[in-house]
Amino acid sequence: MSASRTARATWRNTTHDWAGTVDFGHLARIRRDPVRFAPSGTLHLVLEVIAYAADEAESRGGGRCRVTVRPDGSVSVVDDGRGTDTRVDDRGEVVKKPVMATKDLRFFDHADAPALPDGHPRQGMSTVAALSTWLVHTNRRHNGSWTQRYEHGGPTTGLRSIPDDGTTGTGVHFLPARPLLPADDATVRDLARLTGSWPHLRLTVHGGPALGLRGLPRPPKDRPLPGR
Repeated sequence: MSASRTARATWRNTTHDWAGTVDFGHLARIRRDPVRFAPSGTLHLVLEVIAYAADEAESRGGGRCRVTVRPDGSVSVVDDGRGTDTRVDDRGEVVKKPVMATKDLRFFDHADAPALPDGHPRQGMSTVAALSTWLVHTNRRHNGSWTQRYEHGGPTTGLRSIPDDGTTGTGVHFLPARPLLPADDATVRDLARLTGSWPHLRLTVHGGPALGLRGLPRPPKDRPLPGR
């Protein structure tokens, strides 16, 4: 991974605080109250992930996202965006934006946080990590690709490099914790019903075994994706 090296203190915080990588108190608070932070269970967690893909699609004028509900109850969400921001600090350490294990500064605990399509407030990706038995974050960027595993919100591996495949995008594959509603046919139907909630994102939903965490083909540059 090649990138210019700058001190973390100079990095501007937009969605998350670059100064920290894991906020254990924040994650524990979410785990203590799953009903508050995932009111519609697995459906809400999936919507939290899709919302980031929708943000990316809106910023680019269009994008794609594939959701797969798997037989074991896990869910994978893969988009074709630029991938999670990853940088190299002045000491040469690779640092990714701490989206999984710290709070989203825009939404978490904000009274005016926007509602997701299930009608409940958006809280951020850390709710998904904290309320999942395990979660695997796969990231493909032009400056390198990697994967990282989390359990109950905390990272259990570092960033593990993976071969580039010519695509960019973010993949989140997670197994919701037991107190949440299962990811079943009802979740698939609910998600399919909500596919038009984000006008810039072309969203497809699959149930049962399907393609794994691979990047989606990028549309031709001279033909932007239509919204839905």
